[in-house]
Amino acid sequence: MKLNDRVAVITGGARGIGLAIAERYLAEGARVVVADIDAAAIDAAVAALDGGERVRGIRLDVCDRASIDAMVEEVVGHFGGIDILVNNAAVFDMAPVLEVTEASYDRQFAVNVKGAFFTLQAVAQAMVDRGRGGKIINMASQAGRRGEPLVSMYCASKSAMISLTQSCGLALIEHSINVNGIAPGVVDTPMWDEVDALFARYEQRPLGEKKRLVGEAVPYGRMGRPEDHAGAAVFLASDDSDYVVAQTLNVDGGNWMS
Repeated sequence: MKLNDRVAVITGGARGIGLAIAERYLAEGARVVVADIDAAAIDAAVAALDGGERVRGIRLDVCDRASIDAMVEEVVGHFGGIDILVNNAAVFDMAPVLEVTEASYDRQFAVNVKGAFFTLQAVAQAMVDRGRGGKIINMASQAGRRGEPLVSMYCASKSAMISLTQSCGLALIEHSINVNGIAPGVVDTPMWDEVDALFARYEQRPLGEKKRLVGEAVPYGRMGRPEDHAGAAVFLASDDSDYVVAQTLNVDGGNWMS
């Protein structure tokens, strides 16, 4: 019970890695807020988690400052404060560099960078006001460690997330707020079916081939699963990581070493 009675907000928490972390946090004794833009997915996630009063679902649009502020106010009013934030909400798109649209650029940076930062800012302010510190975990990606020819904007947005983790980690540790990150590799979620379809289009591959190839290329021997990231998320949210500051931990089966 490493997180007993702590309050954790997980953005994009209704599916994939976010939902896997929510499930593990509950098992570790936390009270969990599933914050997501998809109201129907929130209801399904809350029902699946079956945590009773220890789980609350809140619709959140990280691109809307008023929505962020309302979420923080609701969580603080209901649970008394926020101890943990998992900044997990993100979107993905890809295209050759010469075909990237302004709309695609704006959407990825609005959610993956701007939304993540201002959610962090609002939650960190609540933590500072409360005076008990906290843990903030930013979900980055191995894509933030390197460039990819078809994924320029997503790579850039996740590189920005790693940089924000460093800057915010250094800025907030004086308030006993640890900011760290997790960089997943290729993860077998429903989103990867969409990614595979885009690779099939731009690389003229059969559907399913790219997903198979990237899985085979992972040194561990397979793609990651959402639950593979929950242990790192528990560590970074617990007292065990008190001396870990401004780091982004690779959880990718050996894909990237840094």
